Amino acid sequence: MTPDQPPIAEPLRFCGQPVSREQLVLITQIVTRCGGLSRTELANTVCELFDWARPNGKLKTVECRQFLEQLQARTALPLPAIRHKGRGKSQKIALTAASAEGGLLQGTVKDFQPISLRLVSTAQERTLFRETIERHHYLGYRIPFGAHLCYLIEVVQPAATVVGALQFSSPAWRMGSRDRWIGWTDALRARRLQRIVNNSRFLILPSARIKYLASHVLSLASRRLVSDWQAKYHIEPLLLETLVDTQRYSGVCYRAANWLELGQTSGRGRQDHTHTRHGAAPKRVFIYPLRADARASLRGDGGR
Repeated sequence: MTPDQPPIAEPLRFCGQPVSREQLVLITQIVTRCGGLSRTELANTVCELFDWARPNGKLKTVECRQFLEQLQARTALPLPAIRHKGRGKSQKIALTAASAEGGLLQGTVKDFQPISLRLVSTAQERTLFRETIERHHYLGYRIPFGAHLCYLIEVVQPAATVVGALQFSSPAWRMGSRDRWIGWTDALRARRLQRIVNNSRFLILPSARIKYLASHVLSLASRRLVSDWQAKYHIEPLLLETLVDTQRYSGVCYRAANWLELGQTSGRGRQDHTHTRHGAAPKRVFIYPLRADARASLRGDGGR
């Protein structure tokens, strides 16, 4: 079995709905390429991609995990070993002084060099990241499902200080303007979707009034992410995407960092088809090709 082949050819159903060959291809890719994820995280990732959710928007994680285990029994789908230490239900994040804003920082990027991205990897860093997003980002913190990387944005002058945070995670399963730009069919999207990464959180603290900081950080991230993502998930990302809430932001920092604006969503959020997760406001779609041949490679016209 290879990542580009479905585990079985015969028709399958999930909660009464048929599962297409393209969906089986993508499920196989997720399981084989996203090492380090638990069975529950894999199930959440699959549910988000295919919008396998209840009318209230809650993912059908339990049913999906059972479905994956049935596939494993029938096809040797390489699910990870069962983890007996589960994460449990999400809990309210306690806010401490660690995530409180420091003093006002004013100036330009040049005044605060070097500016760096610290990959979140320790328990202490994860706690600080969660608190910072929960306290300062308008969407708050939510446990990211599936493949993801988080960064803390730091300056060292006048003292080492966290001035923001970034999160990259699994892409939207279907996004009209993006899919048209690439030239995707459903089959191509299923095979190559995991080569796209979504910038799902971006925060600059209000106290960091550093001119051009946001666009500078996006440029740093576009150069840093490829190697970090490959190191953790063994997949080379080809394209970054993000959705900008038009009721709050214009997306000027993405434009300044040379991201391409493709249009607007229908107002359902990156995975939400029930208008329950991020509200119904339309979002601006921005993308950033990570290679010159990204578009052709995502279509399968060439490249690696």
